[in-house]
Amino acid sequence: MTRKRRTFSSEFKKEAACLVLDQGYSIAQASTSLGVGESALRRWVKQLDQERQGITPKGKAMTPEQQRIQELEERCRRLEMEKSIFKKGYSSLDVGRLETYTLIDQLREQAPVDLVCAAFDINRSCYYEHVQRKQRVDVERVQLKARVHEAFNKSRGSAGSRTLKGLLAKMDIHIGRFKVRRLMSELNLICKQPGPHAYKNAVAERPDIPNRLDRNFDVKQPNEVWCGDITYIWTGKRWSYLAVVLDLYARRVVGWAMSDKADASLATKALDHAWEQRGRPKKVMFHSDQGSQYASKKFRQRLWRYRMVQSMSRRGNCWDNAPMERVFRSLKTEWMPAFGYHSLPAARKDISSYLMGYYNQDRPHTFNGGLPPTELEEKLKNVSGIS
Repeated sequence: MTRKRRTFSSEFKKEAACLVLDQGYSIAQASTSLGVGESALRRWVKQLDQERQGITPKGKAMTPEQQRIQELEERCRRLEMEKSIFKKGYSSLDVGRLETYTLIDQLREQAPVDLVCAAFDINRSCYYEHVQRKQRVDVERVQLKARVHEAFNKSRGSAGSRTLKGLLAKMDIHIGRFKVRRLMSELNLICKQPGPHAYKNAVAERPDIPNRLDRNFDVKQPNEVWCGDITYIWTGKRWSYLAVVLDLYARRVVGWAMSDKADASLATKALDHAWEQRGRPKKVMFHSDQGSQYASKKFRQRLWRYRMVQSMSRRGNCWDNAPMERVFRSLKTEWMPAFGYHSLPAARKDISSYLMGYYNQDRPHTFNGGLPPTELEEKLKNVSGIS
């Protein structure tokens, strides 16, 4: 049978040690009187004597003063652990230095700055330097922000950092894309994001008009390949329709027309506009989808009169006419009001401003190496003399 181990409270140990230290008992007398072992009593006496000298024991203290010290030490250890957990969690969020400074600005009203800085592992001198820098007015940066805002407003809130970089370059302001992104963040500028598109596929084809373009969108010169398409625009109380003709060389809009009917006349008007504006070119390939407007007798006769070759996408395959889809996507996500226009005349005026103005002359195109379509064509003229 195992012998049960006896346990003693701190109060009992203290009273036993006091018999030896304060009342003149010997170790043997006190141990016999209390029924405890001499070695245990000797340890208690030694511990009480050390505690009275201000030495905190490793085990449980006997005196109230040392017990209080142990409680405070335990509390400090716990706070240090909590602080360590907090720091690790905060650092895992990958919060930037600027956000940390902002948080310190808020917390310094509740606690000393040096304490708050230490909690975030930020050098106090670095924080004060940030405060002084924030108080200084950087005139050049203020002016730069104003130009960024101007370019952003010109794009009607559609330009991201890449597009803004190109627009600023046209103003003779040459800065990197990442600096533009930082300035946008400081100005709280968020560009519009286009939504997803859902396209339906079909299998029936028009064997009499083949897909001659076959997605060869990278052409060598202007007036080699034009693309056309029609989209719908809300104009007050009804849908209206926009037909656009695009020159594939620099992705330049060369013709357009609007009507309240999506018929062959609309597609033909856009083609007429493009043909006249581009100086009546010959041997142009005109590519479109298999819409009834482009397959109509009227439109095909107009192509024949202009000596153009017709090409059509496979039915239901929008990617065969992807550049045109991109134009309409840009128009609707970058420029148009969210709920359309109040009237057809208002729509005509605003869309003309976008297609023939901002889109052709100002908007940087990734396909053109960051140049607007008109600039790329002008560059080709200067190099080769093509008119």
